[in-house]
Amino acid sequence: MMTNSYGSGRRLAGARLTLVVAATAVAVAGCSAAPDPAPAAPGAGGPVPAIRLDAVTAKIDQLQAWARPRADKYGIPLRALEAYGYATVVMAQAQPGCHLGWTTLAGIARVESNHARFGGATIAPDGLVAPPIRGVPLNGTAGNAVILDPKSGHGGYARAMGPFQFIPDTWKHWGVRAGADYQALAAALQAAKPVATNDLSGNPDNIDDAALAAGRYLCAAGGDLSTANGWRQAILAYNHSSVYVGQVRSAATGYDA
Repeated sequence: MMTNSYGSGRRLAGARLTLVVAATAVAVAGCSAAPDPAPAAPGAGGPVPAIRLDAVTAKIDQLQAWARPRADKYGIPLRALEAYGYATVVMAQAQPGCHLGWTTLAGIARVESNHARFGGATIAPDGLVAPPIRGVPLNGTAGNAVILDPKSGHGGYARAMGPFQFIPDTWKHWGVRAGADYQALAAALQAAKPVATNDLSGNPDNIDDAALAAGRYLCAAGGDLSTANGWRQAILAYNHSSVYVGQVRSAATGYDA
C-alpha cells in the first residue's frame, strides 16, 4: 500500500507494483481526445450513527447495534465493521469535507487482509489482530518496491504491517490510537499531522488504530472522497495501481448494495 509522497508500501503476497502511466493524447483533426471521466465514487453505505467521542469506556461498542446487521449481511467480522464505522465517525468530526465512507475502508481491508483474517488471523475484543499480519520483505524482488527498515530483522527491508498493511515510516506519520479521547487527537486529525506523543501513535496490528490511520491517510490524499477524482486519487495514493483501484472499488460498491 501507499506509494506516493504521503508514504510508500505494498500489499500482501508480493503483489506486483503497477505504475499508472498517463495516456498520450491522440490528435484528431487538430484536437486532442479527452480522457474518459473517472467512475463515480462508491456509495458511503449510509450514515453511521453519532456516538460519544470523549473519554468514555468502550467507545467503539456504541456501534455494535449498527454494525451487527451489516456484518451478517456482508460477511465482515463484527469487530472489524465496528472499527470501520468508528473511523468514519471520527473523520467526519475532524474533517467533515472529506466524506469518508465506511465502505471505502471496508473495501481496502477486504483487499489488503480479508478483514484481518489473512493467514488465519482473528480480532480480539480489544481490536488486536493475531497472529500479526505481515507482508513480504520489500527488497525489490517480484516487482516489489525497495523499502528499507533497519529494525525489521528481515535483511534490513521493511514489511507491511497489520490489517491495513502499513509500512513503518508511513505509520510514524499517520498512526493513531483510536481509543484515545478525541480532544487529545483533534489537532493532529484536523491538520493531518503526526500525533503529539508516542502513547497516542497506536498500533498497526490493532484494527481500530489501523482503520483510523487509513482514514486519515485517505482524506489527506484525496480531499473530498465523495467526488470521482478525489476518491480515485486517495486509493491510488494507498497503492499506485489502477488494478488495485478497481479491486477496492468493486469491494466497496458491493458493501453499499
